[in-house]
Amino acid sequence: MRTVLGLDRLEEFEGIFRGKRIGLITNYSGVDSLWRVNVDLFMDRGLRIGKLFTPEHGMFGEGAGKEVGNDVYPGYQIPIRSLYGNHLRPEAEELADIDILVYDIQDVGLRYYTYIYTMTYCMEAAARAGIPFVVLDRPNPLGNRIVSGGTILPEFASFIGDYGLPVRYGLTCGEVGHYFLAHRGLKLDYRVIPMENYTRDTYFSDTGLLWNIPSPALVDFHSTICYCGGCFLEGSSLSAGRGSSKPFQMYGAPYVKMEELYREMKAAVKEDKVIFRQRAFVPVEREYAGEVCFGLEFAPLDKTLDFIPTALQLMRQVVRLYPEQFTLSDQGQGNKHLHYLAGGRRIDDYLYGILSLEELLEEWRGQSARFEKETEAFRIYG
Repeated sequence: MRTVLGLDRLEEFEGIFRGKRIGLITNYSGVDSLWRVNVDLFMDRGLRIGKLFTPEHGMFGEGAGKEVGNDVYPGYQIPIRSLYGNHLRPEAEELADIDILVYDIQDVGLRYYTYIYTMTYCMEAAARAGIPFVVLDRPNPLGNRIVSGGTILPEFASFIGDYGLPVRYGLTCGEVGHYFLAHRGLKLDYRVIPMENYTRDTYFSDTGLLWNIPSPALVDFHSTICYCGGCFLEGSSLSAGRGSSKPFQMYGAPYVKMEELYREMKAAVKEDKVIFRQRAFVPVEREYAGEVCFGLEFAPLDKTLDFIPTALQLMRQVVRLYPEQFTLSDQGQGNKHLHYLAGGRRIDDYLYGILSLEELLEEWRGQSARFEKETEAFRIYG
């Protein structure tokens, strides 16, 4: 049976919104299972949207990291307020004419994806304003069963990682909201409109739904699987294939000898849920835009693949083979961008041969297991 989204249940729960001035936090992913736009669905039912708030990528799909300004929603002329760039949280005056905040965005279930921070910042703003907050829940594409990667250290908390989350946290947005309330001790009238025909073991490929692009670089389910861990490489002098035909499935650089890298990876990787090949590609944005990059292309063979170990092995082999060319991007104050993505500096010990892969993964398994136990009380789906 096809998964029923929170938005699909709007008619059933419309009493929550009737007569209220709604602030809808959404973007291009805010569609129901028939791809009908949430703004239209609300307005067609006579529900009043007073303002729209949008996260990174904006309402219409700007590239990663690009600042998005305020706008007006076509047709209805509803004001759109950007919550990315220098303005991450709704101001009190922006909520003065709002009676309820509603969140409806497709997420990916990974700590460094910024949408959940837009959600939780809006939850804090709703608590200050004394207005209710409702999440129209959506699937975690990567399922809720696998929890992996180390939990983030407080000194590396940022808009790409916070709240003691592991890299792959195994929660839907609605469940993250429950966790956040407890984590921050936040007092808020919070409600989730849950999905139906959805369990902790449901991956996006099991939902029966059409792929709903969460952001421009996650073009399909396979890219999203490889984004789990593959995003680490964006903190280095490797291209992650943004702007190519296979973002987060292809990694390389002009200095890589792909035959050599392929041979070393074949010897190192024992994971049977992934396959890879030599691949040259030309990214059109970010690192090496317009240049030929030599590297590898990866494809998951199983929806349950955890790509983090493979991504780590790829980085380690590039460090070992090309020590002069491989670098980590600076973040300032002695930290690297990778530290914020990975949640700490411990990853360096593996990359530079101080720690084995199994030793690092064992540390991270302990951290993610503690998080998984802590969040059992906040789970909606069995």
